Amino acid sequence: MIALQCSNDKGFDRSSRILNKQSNLIHNHMKKIAKYIVTLTVIAAIGCTNDSESDLLLVDDTDEIVDNNTDDDDSPTELITFNADVRPILSNACWACHSDPPAGAPFPLVTYDQVLARAENGQLLGAISRPAGDPRIMPPSGRLPQATIDLIAQWIEDGALEE
Repeated sequence: MIALQCSNDKGFDRSSRILNKQSNLIHNHMKKIAKYIVTLTVIAAIGCTNDSESDLLLVDDTDEIVDNNTDDDDSPTELITFNADVRPILSNACWACHSDPPAGAPFPLVTYDQVLARAENGQLLGAISRPAGDPRIMPPSGRLPQATIDLIAQWIEDGALEE
């Protein structure tokens, strides 16, 4: 508690100005702290929205990391194709804008040939692989789960088969 003892008006004015300065300093510090808290909250929210189960490490009861990779090197891998695997992803995530004709996007991503052209020149994978928060990420609603991006990358790496 602060007690003011003033014998004249000048002493009171000086004390009042000191209190005003201190109040302004506290107010400015509180504003900075609030901005810091909001920034951290936004970063945490963005960082957590793009995790899928396949992106996370599994930990057993002994806190040891569990390898959830069930693929054996000797087992045959199922081929990823446009019609079976990639087209459903694009229809859910991209066609709202990249329809044919495009609804606000510069090009369509509906047919195999349209998607293949963007896959071969690197635009497809480049657009969906941007980090969360990048204003150019596709789709604009938010980054696809990493497992989905990996599937599209594997499709391209395996030769971008249609059927």
